[in-house]
Amino acid sequence: MRKRSVYAWLVALFCFLVLMIVTPSIPQSQQYHHFADHRRFFGIPNALNVISNFPFLVIGLIGLILCHHGNYFQLSLQGELWGWTCFYVGVAAVGVGSSYYHLKPDDATLVWDRLPMTVAFTSIVAIFIIERVDERKGMISIIPLVLVGIISILYWRQAYYSLVILFTIFHFLSLYCYLKFSDCNIK
Repeated sequence: MRKRSVYAWLVALFCFLVLMIVTPSIPQSQQYHHFADHRRFFGIPNALNVISNFPFLVIGLIGLILCHHGNYFQLSLQGELWGWTCFYVGVAAVGVGSSYYHLKPDDATLVWDRLPMTVAFTSIVAIFIIERVDERKGMISIIPLVLVGIISILYWRQAYYSLVILFTIFHFLSLYCYLKFSDCNIK
């Protein structure tokens, strides 16, 4: 059964790569960058869009402190500590990256909005694997998952901001993994 599973994944990966090559790119809509608040406040453009990201920085830093100070969350597995550390670093970075993006929303700054979110999302997937499947497999998966997420963002950027599909597929796969390994019984 294990050999069949490996072959199935290899075939799926091959099909995915072929589809990536032969399908046209999905352009990033420029309407995406039009947000509700365009007001300046204390010289900050799009002030409420920028300032509203500050809580991400605060929560990320508090989470990091609580993870490493006295084991506040009572994490029993070493993998959990690494996973939650990556997650809270990602959340804190969202506060900075998303604020930077909202100062001048365009395709060039959108990278800094999506990159930290991707680190947080991929860390959550690794945490679910650690807590619900196997600690060792989850620990091993942290770095590859974060790297694949980062690569999806860099690939999107190098494709002249026009290829949103890899980024989108990666996040849908993360959602599927969450549902597959959580208490939801998806077949």
